[in-house]
Amino acid sequence: MQSLIVVPTYNEARNVPELAAQLFALGLPDLHILVVDDNSPDGTADVAEGLNGTFPGRLHVLRRAAKEGLGKAYVAGFKEALRLGAGNVIQMDADLSHPPSAVPRLLEALETSDVAVGSRYIEGGGAVEEWGLLRKLISRGGDIYVRAVLGLPIQDTKSGFKAFRREVLENVGLDQLASAGYIFQAEFVFRCHKMGYRMREVPFVFQERRAGKSKMSVGILVEALWRSVWLRMKTRAIPRQVKT
Repeated sequence: MQSLIVVPTYNEARNVPELAAQLFALGLPDLHILVVDDNSPDGTADVAEGLNGTFPGRLHVLRRAAKEGLGKAYVAGFKEALRLGAGNVIQMDADLSHPPSAVPRLLEALETSDVAVGSRYIEGGGAVEEWGLLRKLISRGGDIYVRAVLGLPIQDTKSGFKAFRREVLENVGLDQLASAGYIFQAEFVFRCHKMGYRMREVPFVFQERRAGKSKMSVGILVEALWRSVWLRMKTRAIPRQVKT
């Protein structure tokens, strides 16, 4: 398996078929999708499994017992991706806010880096007008705060649109990742940065979700504030990676 896309889902039954169709239409060699579903009451897992008739052997479903947060879902998905034998692993949202057309650029970036980060905040990146000024300011302000606290060299610290070489997931310490909400994204790249992995940002334009409701909450924002400081205090516990 050359590349596998990990997609965490909760009530995304209306979006998964379109996402799968657009991804497989890219024509990327040996591309697979792993849907990690947190027991969605709308039957997302059943819908995903039903797509195997259209894309036989290329769409996998990992059913989880309950909704435990984005971070837990991704850790479970990354472990399953390694078990399935993926060479490169991509992560993206199910709601089409991350454009499938940008996936080839992320994979291309892995030719000269270990981690490719889809970025809204470098030249060529951005967000659709539907976001509005206030939402853009809150999002950008959050990134500035996280970058300042953690000393990260990337602009889009909260990006959920990324690609990794297999060895990154093998060595980063998946069981040590503790964040549940969107700050999981910053925790992951923070560990990669401290371990010495090469990271490269790739521009993309964030889209408004096609269907369903956003999973953002006040609790997720609060977690991002305090856990950034907590991660900084735990820096010494992150080993520098050794490459041969």
